[in-house]
Amino acid sequence: QRLVSAGYRSTEALVVFSGVRVVVALSVFAVLTTPVLVRPNFGLALVACALGYTLPSIVLARIAKRRQHRIQIGLADALDLLVVSVEAGLGLDQAILRVSNELAFAHPDLCDELRLVNLELRAGKGRADALHNLASRTGVDDVASLVSMLVQTDKFGTSVAQSLRVHSETLRTKRRQRAEEAAAKTGAKMGFPLVICIFPAIWVVTIGPA
Repeated sequence: QRLVSAGYRSTEALVVFSGVRVVVALSVFAVLTTPVLVRPNFGLALVACALGYTLPSIVLARIAKRRQHRIQIGLADALDLLVVSVEAGLGLDQAILRVSNELAFAHPDLCDELRLVNLELRAGKGRADALHNLASRTGVDDVASLVSMLVQTDKFGTSVAQSLRVHSETLRTKRRQRAEEAAAKTGAKMGFPLVICIFPAIWVVTIGPA
């Protein structure tokens, strides 16, 4: 699931990732147990081997998180274009295809996922199943809420354009609230570098000569 969220969907992705974990762990263990670079230390080598085995997972989680953030950023633009396309007379499937083509340069990650939805629809999979697969692949809460809204709209026969417009406004409100929350946390986050890094240097400069 984490590999899929990071954008690695090939059949050999899991095997390659497992091989990378083993290679990194054994490489670190070999470096710390041979007297070439450092003095051999078996206990330290075991600890470093465990850390080397978990390091690729940490890197993969960071890659997946960054990709989810890019998808979340591009979702607002995709929703706007989706609303325009549906109101212009396109069906939902054609509108999703149009969005995936138009925003491929600006938001490639999101458009890649939308393109997969179109491929699943062409292969004969139901729209609800294709949309649920989109939500499970991305792992983004905003995409999951959009999928739930589209499935309910399709199920109850309500206006897709109106539902998309309301959801787009709700999404922009949530983005503004996230920005305000991040701005409110800035003061607390600045306290650590100020106290640890900047204030001691100021004290050395001002009090040191005296």
